[in-house]
Amino acid sequence: MNIYLHKILPVLALPTGLILLLLLAGLLLRRRGLIWTALVLFWVCSTPLASDFLARALENGAERVEATRMPTADAIVVLSEGRVVAPGVAAISEWNDGDRFWGGIALYQAGKAPMLVFTGGGAPWQPNAKPEGEVLISYAKALGVPSKALRTTGLVVNTAEEAQAVTTLLGRQVILLVTSAYHMPRAQRLFERAGLTVIAYPVDFQGEASRNLSVMDFVPSARAFKKTEMAWRETIGRVYYGFKGFF
Repeated sequence: MNIYLHKILPVLALPTGLILLLLLAGLLLRRRGLIWTALVLFWVCSTPLASDFLARALENGAERVEATRMPTADAIVVLSEGRVVAPGVAAISEWNDGDRFWGGIALYQAGKAPMLVFTGGGAPWQPNAKPEGEVLISYAKALGVPSKALRTTGLVVNTAEEAQAVTTLLGRQVILLVTSAYHMPRAQRLFERAGLTVIAYPVDFQGEASRNLSVMDFVPSARAFKKTEMAWRETIGRVYYGFKGFF
């Protein structure tokens, strides 16, 4: 039940929830101002200008670097990112994005750590899906990574559980942490709070490299709205874990 609350309650503070609440209030109260506010919020959140600004702010100036330039550590830890279970009896997992996996592989192939750890991400609404770590280990083996160098945690459903599970698996070691750039600041704090020494290796950048402003930056798109939702959800996560850690 706790995981459902973590996923559902923040929706009320995300653009989708706020827009729906404003529209509903406007219709029930017959207030055109609320309806227009909802439409303006929807347009702003759907523009690449707004979504890229939020993504770059969350990524905090991080840059993608070559794996060969990173320092060495005791282990490489790749965080789960969710996946789609394709229709069919085989219940084959398909990636939303493979940047985290490939980032971990690149670090291992560059000799940056003797151990590669994938967290066992899963969700109760995907009962037929194997923990993500098990799936990624099979992919890593197919690429030539030896079994003795691969580890995975037990089933975890969020970043806080990943941090605790990795600490239990490895102890207080130095790790190269691989996750999305926008997610890295929160993940790094949680892993350091769990007792690990973290060297950040951000991947999966959502904020684009500098480019000239154009009219397309003001044209709404579903992709931009999705990125804005991601940024708001990550911000809520940082606030939540910040207060939780403080108290």
